[in-house]
Formats: sequence, structure tokens, C-alpha cells
Amino acid sequence: MIVAVTGPTGDIGRALLRRLDAEPLVTKVLGMARRPFDPGSLGLEKTEYTQGDVLDRDAVRALAARADVLVHLAFIIVGGREETRAINLEGSRNVFEAARDVRRLVYTSSVAAYGFHADNPQPLTEDIPVRGTDAHYYSAQKAELEETLREALDGAGTEAYVLRPCIVAGGDALALIEAFPSLLRKSPVGPVLPDPGTPFQLVHTDDVALALAAAVRGEGEPGVYNLAGAGTITTADLARALGWHSVPVPRAGVAVSAAVTSRLPLMPPQVSWLNALRVPVVMDSARAREQLGWKPSYDTKAVLADTARSAREAGLL
Repeated sequence: MIVAVTGPTGDIGRALLRRLDAEPLVTKVLGMARRPFDPGSLGLEKTEYTQGDVLDRDAVRALAARADVLVHLAFIIVGGREETRAINLEGSRNVFEAARDVRRLVYTSSVAAYGFHADNPQPLTEDIPVRGTDAHYYSAQKAELEETLREALDGAGTEAYVLRPCIVAGGDALALIEAFPSLLRKSPVGPVLPDPGTPFQLVHTDDVALALAAAVRGEGEPGVYNLAGAGTITTADLARALGWHSVPVPRAGVAVSAAVTSRLPLMPPQVSWLNALRVPVVMDSARAREQLGWKPSYDTKAVLADTARSAREAGLL
């Protein structure tokens, strides 16, 4: 089969390209993103790359027209609300509409689509309705896009797989650490993170690629699948692994901490994600294991250890 991938230059995208390059059923991979990219730099033999923008409807349709399976990864996680809305919502709609002409669509959503609500049951299963948190625009956009996908494919014969990973990290996914300015993360003290004790999960980028490849092949039933490494950690665990510090805070004070921290010098826009730690968002990933045959190599603590080791090797800490 021929597989088209939007956003293949990101952390998940690179891991997926490597996985598809070794996939016997895949004869060619067509990648498209806005930045320059040389597949040969990763030793990829099946990937053909074209610079393009998901906001360009004609470019998206041309990409899909050559493929049997369309994988949509292109998405901006951090940016202004209006900028991310234009690219994430309008661009994704272009992809979903173009997917009416392919055999299978594989879309990477997020745990954030469930929203950060105290009344969400724990653990989160795929049967729980998505209802993103409006104050967290990434969450709101991810929830909205799942409805957009359903509308765009209504009446089409396209099989749709929606994967909802938790926080993605690992040796090839260091964005969480790189988000903090070098001067801050390399200082003797390092960042001091508020820790409300809220449990959360990590999933390794290679394990996400493993699940994506299973969906590309059409394993299991089309539908929604949670992806998370076994076990949980807290912000204190994260800080300890990175050689940083944490300060215990009540969960009710997390939003206040985020608002105050966001106004401090050198702090990145990602600090708004502290609001996500007000309530647990722990997922059950049994469906992916049972139906996709997903067997992740890393649990949450192993993902954290690999991320910390790789960050040190890369000179980020």
C-alpha cells in the first residue's frame, strides 16, 4: 500500500516514518509538511517528501489522491489561539475532506480531547464522550476536531482510526524539555515546578508509531484507541528525573500557579499546561492492546528515564 503522512517531520512523524520503512505491506510513503526535510538523513528508503501546507486544499487533495492510507499528524501544539485555530482546525478539515477518497484515515488526537474535568471518570475509556476544556485551547481544538472528522467522513466508505495518546516523550521526543529556555534548564537550580500530586501518564514516541502502523495496516476495528504507558508519575517524579526541583501545592492552587508563572521572565508558553494538572487524566489503553495488538515497550517510568537520559546526552540539561 501507499501511505501519505501530513506532518512527518515532528517527533511522532519521524518515528512513524522509520516504522513504515520497515513495514512489508508499505511500498511507498508520501510525506508533506511545511519545513524542509531530507528522508535520506534518517536512512529512509521508502519516503518521498514534498513541502506543502495543510491549509492548501489542492496540495492536500493531490497528496491523498496518490495514497491508499492517509495519516494526519500535522498540528501546532503551542502558539497563539488564533494561529493554532487556523492551522489546526482549517488544515485538519482539509485533510479529513480529502480522506473521503482513501481507503483508510489514521488521525492522532490526544488525551486532551477528554478535557480536564473533575467529574470525568477514572480511568478514561474510549466510550467517554470528548468535551474539551475551553480555557485550554489545545484541548478544545482536539475535541472539536473529532466532531469535524465525523462530519467530513459522513456517508463515505473511509475507515477512520482515531488514536488518543497521552503526553508523548522519549529519546526522540524532547520538546517538553526544550520548551524551557536553555538558561533556565541549565542553571544550578533549574526550573521549580509546582506539584499538586496529580498522577499522569507518558507514552514513548516509538510506541505511538507502533500503534499508528497497526492502524495503517487496518488491525482491529476502525474507531478510537487510547495510548498510554502503564503506570503513572507526578510532577515531583518529573522534576527529580531531570535534576530540577518541585514544590508541593494544593490542586486548587494550580491554576493560580500557572497564571503567576506565565508572567515570570524566561518561562515558555507551555506553562499554561499546568492547568491540566488540576485533575487526573489517566487513560485505560486495554482496547489498543486487545484490538490493535499493541505491545508498548516502555511503561511511564521507563519513558521518563529514557527522556531524561537522552536530554542529558543531547546537552539539554
